[in-house]
Amino acid sequence: MTFADQIARRKALKSKLRNRERAFGGWVSYPDPAITETFARAGFDFIAIDMEHTTISLEQAKHIITSCHAEGTTCLPRPVSHSNDIIKPLLEAGADGMIIQMVETAEQVRNLVRDLKFPPVGRRSYGVNRAHGYGFDFDSYITEWNATSSFIIQVESITGVENIDELLAFDEVDGVMVGPYDISGSLGVPGQINHPLVRAAAKTVVEACARHNKSCCTQLQQVSSEAVQDVFDQGYTFVILGSDLFVLWKWAEQTGAVVDQFRN
Repeated sequence: MTFADQIARRKALKSKLRNRERAFGGWVSYPDPAITETFARAGFDFIAIDMEHTTISLEQAKHIITSCHAEGTTCLPRPVSHSNDIIKPLLEAGADGMIIQMVETAEQVRNLVRDLKFPPVGRRSYGVNRAHGYGFDFDSYITEWNATSSFIIQVESITGVENIDELLAFDEVDGVMVGPYDISGSLGVPGQINHPLVRAAAKTVVEACARHNKSCCTQLQQVSSEAVQDVFDQGYTFVILGSDLFVLWKWAEQTGAVVDQFRN
């Protein structure tokens, strides 16, 4: 895929988020690029790299980003922290934007925008690496980046829910991903993602996103037409459909049950 093609796909994702159109993503939690290449064939609008809850390294993430681009898909890593020591190399490796976990305050958003965007919007420094076509696409990249890159924040605590209007006041925020597991923990009902308190908190975020004209996302473990429709019925505008880890976990669980039947 050419650099122009990648810019076009980055713009297309940004447009969907900005216009609250339906979009679909997939997670990868394993570092093998072959898994990413397989997932990319599903026609996702983007593939996210889970670096928060996995051992995927920066070097492995670079290969995953490359695999996404080779298959014509945009890539949004979720780094393990808010540190620019992690964010900057992912951007230089060619990430098309970021999903940032556990965002709770306006100050955090302000600092993240500074790291993600070039001046005058942010303070990202200028360099040459894969993102810039190793120099061949430098001018186009730095000219297009601020307007085409996607910035999605994760609201995963009751503090984030309470501050949601402040978080959404930033134009640079393209969308929000609700994290029901962490919200459940912050509400004292860990793991109960369908608890009324958790559902109410998620609804608060969904409604705030609608008011601020921002896209809103959640993730499905088990993918079905009914489950996807339920997500959209709740007011979400885009959804992440499972992950490689969930696929293998459920396959192993179901296969193990079959094996047990024939052992007994």
